[in-house]
Amino acid sequence: MDDLNLSPPAVTGDAAVPAVAWFNCFCGVAGDMALGALVDAGADPDAVRDILDGLALPGWELVVSPTLRGGIAASDVTVKVSESGVVRTASHILGLIGDAELPERVRRRALAVFRALATTEARLHGRPVEQVHFHEVGGLDAIVDVVGTCAALEVLDVSEVYVSPIAQGQGMIRSAHGHLPIPAPATIELLRGAPTFGTDVPLELTTPTGAALMTALASGFGAMPAMTVSSVGYGAGDRDLQDRPNVTQVVVGRSEATLSAGQEVQLLETNVDDVTGEMLAYTTGALLQAGAHDAWITPVVMKKGRPAHVVSALVDPALAATVADVMLTETGSLGIRATTLHRWPRSREQVEVHVDGLRVRLKVAPGRVKVEHDDAAAVAAATGRPLREVVELAVEAWQRPHAAPEPPGE
Repeated sequence: MDDLNLSPPAVTGDAAVPAVAWFNCFCGVAGDMALGALVDAGADPDAVRDILDGLALPGWELVVSPTLRGGIAASDVTVKVSESGVVRTASHILGLIGDAELPERVRRRALAVFRALATTEARLHGRPVEQVHFHEVGGLDAIVDVVGTCAALEVLDVSEVYVSPIAQGQGMIRSAHGHLPIPAPATIELLRGAPTFGTDVPLELTTPTGAALMTALASGFGAMPAMTVSSVGYGAGDRDLQDRPNVTQVVVGRSEATLSAGQEVQLLETNVDDVTGEMLAYTTGALLQAGAHDAWITPVVMKKGRPAHVVSALVDPALAATVADVMLTETGSLGIRATTLHRWPRSREQVEVHVDGLRVRLKVAPGRVKVEHDDAAAVAAATGRPLREVVELAVEAWQRPHAAPEPPGE
């Protein structure tokens, strides 16, 4: 009798249809649980390790073991590290990830997670982001958990992440700052704008790292979105619970290549009449780096005929406080107004090609391909090619592996 293959199936389907992942945090979420769930859903641990090697950080080992939690088979992920008690600054970690040899989508996602953590710590402790020191979330194991989760999403080619309401425990927990309530201050601060609920479990079910991963990566919150399910995975928590399986569930599948079901977003705006054009340009970049979907400047005429500008940013509710802090800091404004909107983004993904050996990113949606202008301009400047030619070559490079096969000969 042949051996049964019990490993989870790989995500399959039309490559032009984006993969989505829905995290069901009915028993909370931590960094190792999110990573374990994705590995359990089919992300090859060796492929995840290969991406993590781009960090150029020695002294870690990613161990994946099968286990049971509440009778459910799950993957237990442990990051073994040789260091102990190392405290890293937010600037150090952001620089480390920014300079690492990582796929662009992995780098972007990991930076968003640590920016959310840094902004939250800065707000809680009343200090600038550049002075933030991470304790638990700055350890090598936490870095591997975060970047590893982003790497696992990349291995599964997930373009959009959705998250259920997130469970919380109750009681107290010991931390580097002493005994803290559950949910921990950093955790509940990170979950601003995200749906969450309490339970009677006397443990920390959701950690700051888990909360940061979910809020920074989520395109939306709520029930499982419409998809064709490809795989399901369970990431194990540290201990067994008596009345529920201590796991985070992830469902991975393919969405329809149409408009999404829609997302609630916040429009943040402030009027300024005393900020230079150079500062406004810098501010839009800072808002985008903080996680805004889009940011723009609109010239207006205010009372008494004074020329001014409206600074605007479109942001997920979970990141609204983070982006608002950046807007206030960079503009010096005395206040920000927020409007709740609903948007229907078209499914798309970012891919990379090479022109003359240099990287060019493209955004790909059903029936449309758009080259990133900054990348194309950099290649044009480096090679002397006309910008239009670089754009055409980048599109051709993407089209080659996607060309329809020639019909067989008679």
